[in-house]
Amino acid sequence: MTLRRSLPGLAAGALGISLTLSAVPAATATAPAKAQAPTVSEQQVMPHLRALQHIADRNGGNRAHGTQGYADSVAYVKNALDRAGFRTKLVPFTYNGATANNLIADWPGGNPDHVLLTGAHLDSVEEGPGINDNGSGSAAVLATALQVAKSRPGPERHLRFAWWGAEEPGLIGSADYVGKLSGAERRKIDVYLNFDQAGSKNTRQWLVVHDDEHGETEAQQAFETWFAERNIPTFDIGVGGSDHESFGNVGIPSSGFSTGISDCIHEACDNLANVDPKTETTSTDALIGVLWKLAATTPRR
Repeated sequence: MTLRRSLPGLAAGALGISLTLSAVPAATATAPAKAQAPTVSEQQVMPHLRALQHIADRNGGNRAHGTQGYADSVAYVKNALDRAGFRTKLVPFTYNGATANNLIADWPGGNPDHVLLTGAHLDSVEEGPGINDNGSGSAAVLATALQVAKSRPGPERHLRFAWWGAEEPGLIGSADYVGKLSGAERRKIDVYLNFDQAGSKNTRQWLVVHDDEHGETEAQQAFETWFAERNIPTFDIGVGGSDHESFGNVGIPSSGFSTGISDCIHEACDNLANVDPKTETTSTDALIGVLWKLAATTPRR
């Protein structure tokens, strides 16, 4: 998570949080998806974080933009997706004299005019390995994509997944991606779901993105319903401070969530020990549950 618009610590205001606890009544829940969403275990998620930690360990302790650590992180995720049957592509961009890649993965099928795009930034800062910020979001998105390949839900919408580079210096990779999309391509993206810091320790509530400017309600209500059904409290946060801001800047609605800024943000101690496995698994299950629901229908335009 870039600190360009965030303050250190766990203060709610750092993430633009409304201080009103959100609860979604059961009566507002939408119809269930065609196929029941699977769930994952810690053993299906945490190995991805261990892999990213190993990559950082052998590359100077970080996975920052322009480093071999970031390139190896992209290669790790791409290899897992290629084996699972995704159509992957590397989309290069250049920042501060260094060229790196965003990784885009498409699952075959679904309506190409209704794209459900799910993403997370894969880079760390130079000061540390970035395992919570944002290996945790990247691992949750990867585990979700692999569940799509395993379960083959037959989505109505086209499912696309992305791992962004150079978020930490200022949302560079995601901004480059959306900046190169045509107007027609942008309009095909129904919503972008972003996940940044999905495994913070001592999490008491999940911070759900509300994109009021673009009137996005479907995804944020689906997330709040998922958490409310499990008696997990949520807070509303606005669009800003991570890659969903890049999408909002070009008019693409967004949602997603975070588990809040960890104590070790942007430090060497943001390592594997800085992630709570139970929180990470809950975040991944929430992502899977909502993606299954959203994928099962296409909105009217």
